[in-house]
Amino acid sequence: MSLGGQPMSPRRHSVSVTEPVTTDPLWCEEYGYGLGRTGGILVLKYRSAGALEFGENRQDFLHQLYWSPDGMLSSRYGARTQFVGQREAFWAHRAVTHEVRAADRQTVYRLCLREVPAALGGLRAGAVSVNPEAARLIQAIARRTCDESEALAARTRIMAGLGPTTADFVGHHATGTGFALTVARALSHDPGDEAGLAEWAERLHVSVKTLQRDFEREFGMPYSKVRTKLRLSTSRVLLETRPVADVAHRVGYSSPSAFITAFTKEYGCTPGRYAGRGHEL
Repeated sequence: MSLGGQPMSPRRHSVSVTEPVTTDPLWCEEYGYGLGRTGGILVLKYRSAGALEFGENRQDFLHQLYWSPDGMLSSRYGARTQFVGQREAFWAHRAVTHEVRAADRQTVYRLCLREVPAALGGLRAGAVSVNPEAARLIQAIARRTCDESEALAARTRIMAGLGPTTADFVGHHATGTGFALTVARALSHDPGDEAGLAEWAERLHVSVKTLQRDFEREFGMPYSKVRTKLRLSTSRVLLETRPVADVAHRVGYSSPSAFITAFTKEYGCTPGRYAGRGHEL
């Protein structure tokens, strides 16, 4: 990674692609700005026809941030597995061994840094909130038309737009009371949580009506539909390596048949055929 300070031409990287395909299985574009300096940043933009897997990864000199604008990420460090939604990223401090997975046809941005963002000091690894400006700027600097001065200015704002807590997450994204976003963040981390709307309302000390209204305001759909979409999005990351019955249980379905019905309605094919048709979805 000892590269020059200008945006670099797209370059291939050997990241595991679970599903073999006959066309280009993986594309990675690489952009480096101010590298070799504390204030530099390296951005790797991946997209694959099959599932992406960053397995048993460890960097002793660089901190890493993984973010996807269009799907869930599955992360593991130590004995802990956590799922990360589009409004969050997975942070790994240098020298922390970790794994990250994404589903097929999903874009993943991987930022490598020498400096720890101020809000993430002391965090070894875990899900962090990404505010809308930071999300926009991550995509903006991963292109050949971005010059170094613009990218380094954007890097400062990206780092300022990260936060590790639920309060940060709600503060970054809420347009309403924030209750619905608090629930959605918890569900994205653990989609198998079986709590219904009434139980969540009790946990948050609000009425069911208030919470449902906040879901409609934030997402334009009721709680049940938000939960279903999160569960199915998460299942796509898991299906490449786990049996359908195991995935159904992990994402909160009472039976494989209920999961198969919901998955087929959403994606147009059964989970059992997904590994073979994932690149067509």
